[in-house]
Amino acid sequence: MPELPEVETVRAAAEPLLVGRRVRAVDLRRPDLRWPIPARAVRGLVDRRCTAVGRRSKYLLLCFDGKDAPAAIVHLGMTGRLLVEPIAPRAPRPGCRPHEHWRMDFGDRLVRFVDPRRFGALDVAAAADLPSHRLLAGLGPEPLEPGFDGAFLHRGTRGRKVAIKQLLMDARVLAGVGNIYASEACWRAAVRPRRAAGSLTRAQCDALAAAVQSVLRAAIAAGGTSVRDYVGVAEQAGSFARELCVYERRGQPCPRCGARVRRTVDGGRSTYWCSGCQR
Repeated sequence: MPELPEVETVRAAAEPLLVGRRVRAVDLRRPDLRWPIPARAVRGLVDRRCTAVGRRSKYLLLCFDGKDAPAAIVHLGMTGRLLVEPIAPRAPRPGCRPHEHWRMDFGDRLVRFVDPRRFGALDVAAAADLPSHRLLAGLGPEPLEPGFDGAFLHRGTRGRKVAIKQLLMDARVLAGVGNIYASEACWRAAVRPRRAAGSLTRAQCDALAAAVQSVLRAAIAAGGTSVRDYVGVAEQAGSFARELCVYERRGQPCPRCGARVRRTVDGGRSTYWCSGCQR
């Protein structure tokens, strides 16, 4: 599933292509994805101008002008792709792609949502209602914004028996960190992913918070990690997979100490770690 760096890459690329442009038409090709699509609210975006493309955790927010300043809330799910295509003036609109479930026509830009497994989502909410929206209300702080640091992590882990990697992936605690970057951050901080969160020292929390931020920033700079399905708005692959140190490197030598990278399954998700230097 695309994580914070992938969604931020899509957001940053989509914003200059869409801001200032008006929705000319909307085409919904099915009534639902992971959840029902509010067709009337989505069609109500026609004739509105895009004012910003934001992000909250793994959700994209396409913001529009006019009454209530609505935002389209988009989640990519596991296999979703938000593609933005240039369209020549007066050119015919291209046909539907396989697994294309909705599109927004911005005149000289066409936004398509392609999702083979249909685990993505599309909803609409007024700007004032976004903080209390069911998909956004329970989310924790953003790891790249002020407020997340070792002190925050240390406070939040006291008395917690849950594995530290699982805690990092809990969106109610920290928004946007998924399986790839939780594994990589634990490796960078030399913390074993299965360590009980409450057993980490303040120094280890400092190191882990810094590792979370450094790996997310590096992944954003590389355009995200394309392991299977993820691509950017122009269908370009992210290149951070070349920089992964443990994720999907089972049996290979650890780049730091040379011990073999191991794989375990925790909560149905693969965890990669080094038995030699992660304590």
